Amino acid sequence: MQEGMFSLMQMPRTTIAVQRLREARLPYIVVLTNPTTGGVTASYAMLGDVQIAEPGAIIGFAGARVIEQTIREKLPEGFQRAEYLRDHGMVDMVVPRQELRETLARLCGLLTKSPPRRAAA
Repeated sequence: MQEGMFSLMQMPRTTIAVQRLREARLPYIVVLTNPTTGGVTASYAMLGDVQIAEPGAIIGFAGARVIEQTIREKLPEGFQRAEYLRDHGMVDMVVPRQELRETLARLCGLLTKSPPRRAAA
């Protein structure tokens, strides 16, 4: 998702779409790519039933320097990277882009209790 005025104006629509998924008891699966930052991270990007991140993706609200200046401490190695967030319970899995289709198909089948189908190549 791109940050900016146009995307800001789309947030209510996105929020409504997420609510409709919940009402329909359908899973909300989020795929976090590089970078996923700012308001998107603070709002609906981290509210999914499942969060999948691409390897090495930077994911966070504020930049590392801003955080370090605020807390007056050095951040751990890899902070705000997909693997760090997975290891600390903020992201469910890290999946390379070429494996996303199969992973998403498998997750949708599990979460909707649908019979498994192979993703088209």
